[in-house]
Amino acid sequence: MKSVLVAALTALLVSILATPAVIRLFSNLGYGQEIRDDGPASHHTKRGTPTMGGTVLVAATLLGYLVAHLVSGHGPTASALLVLMTMSGLGFVGFLDDFIKVRHRRSLGLTKTAKLVGQAAVAVVFAVLAMQFRGGIDDLHPASTHISFIHDSSIALGAVGFVVWAYLMISGTSNAVNLTDGLDGLATGASAMVFAAYVIISFWQFGNRCGQVSTTCYVVRDPLDLAVVAAAAMGACFGFLWWNAPPAKIFMGDTGSLALGGAFATIAITTRTEVLLVVLAGLFVAITLSVVLQVAFFRTTGRRVFRMAPLQHHFELGGWREVTIVIRFWILGGIAVAFGLGLFYAEYLAHGNLA
Repeated sequence: MKSVLVAALTALLVSILATPAVIRLFSNLGYGQEIRDDGPASHHTKRGTPTMGGTVLVAATLLGYLVAHLVSGHGPTASALLVLMTMSGLGFVGFLDDFIKVRHRRSLGLTKTAKLVGQAAVAVVFAVLAMQFRGGIDDLHPASTHISFIHDSSIALGAVGFVVWAYLMISGTSNAVNLTDGLDGLATGASAMVFAAYVIISFWQFGNRCGQVSTTCYVVRDPLDLAVVAAAAMGACFGFLWWNAPPAKIFMGDTGSLALGGAFATIAITTRTEVLLVVLAGLFVAITLSVVLQVAFFRTTGRRVFRMAPLQHHFELGGWREVTIVIRFWILGGIAVAFGLGLFYAEYLAHGNLA
């Protein structure tokens, strides 16, 4: 438990203290956000706000994890390193996208193909490596080829199927966070809640591993170290939110959104809670579905379902203040997280014992 607390506190302090220096650096370098001309009119006042703040999120998470292990004296685990590798890899893809935007002073960065190729490369490397490194107390791989909800199901994908599944999850979640990151603090605050949920889930799995308890148990390779990673990411998000909350002094950019989404997916895969992530990240899912619905409906009928997609901009154009939308969406994100944790614990009670 000490490692979890140290990781969260270290990442929080690094994020909250380092972000002002990054804001000054990126401001001096002219790394300001470009704003789409077809976006809400209120967003044009944000042009020039420093972006690529996701570099702080990734660095704070890595430092939080490192310090926690230096304090505990324990070595890193394969599961945690794979999550951090994926987070960093996708953060690098996002950084390239952001850098092209600020360098060429336009709101478009990498081409869609280039971004998808980058996401696919990181996802495939994760998926292949996650089926290696058998070990831990229960002699497991970091990932399983079975689709999981709260435990592995009977649906087996095979090695190739798992690689495809991992790619779909990683690209889907990273793009979902990217779509949600449209208002000050919205994605950061919602992400902190999801990571907090995974701190609880991973630590609960650690205390109820198969072979150690006779009631409900969990087959996960490195649950405690995954809790440390989730705690570090949570702390990094809370620290960054201090500066990213409305009115934002810095944006995370694609550097942060792709990295956070990749961390969601890989933590879900390594904790065997892949489908549960859909519930925990319900806000991100709803916002992504609003884009899918808008595009599909417009292409088939020529009409729009929403004033503008993603969903948060629909309410902006409806006259809601930005801070109101952010707070209300945080509430919805919190409800989704609470419901997901409720499902997780209800499954435990259904097969365990109330004592």
